[in-house]
Amino acid sequence: MERTFMMVKPGAVARGLVGEILARFERKGFRIRAMKYLRLDRALAEEHYAEHREKDFFNNLVSSITSGPVAAFVLEGPEAISVVRKMMGATNPMAAEPGTIRGDYGLDIEANIVHGSDGPASADREIGLYFREEEII
Repeated sequence: MERTFMMVKPGAVARGLVGEILARFERKGFRIRAMKYLRLDRALAEEHYAEHREKDFFNNLVSSITSGPVAAFVLEGPEAISVVRKMMGATNPMAAEPGTIRGDYGLDIEANIVHGSDGPASADREIGLYFREEEII
């Protein structure tokens, strides 16, 4: 079993899509090991997007993810990282396939509905940013 981090971003939370998005992962068979609503401060958002710090779109990413509450999750299941990313779809929602979360609900690349870890190291890092080990069941 593999764990991954997944976040429903502010735009999707505001649109009432958390339940629908989470239900897709549950129907697929993933177990929710931790979940919480929170509002990211700038410091946490900058740490979350640290690998993009030198890119032109960094400030837009930080502004977008701090614009409202998010829903953060630890999901667990076979090949969780790659399967969750496939279910999310392409980062650019205009290029995402229908049937994926971003393809069905995404409107903008910088506010692209969801975030998911892209590998084991980022999953460990991101889970650690949002959850203490004792919060994960």
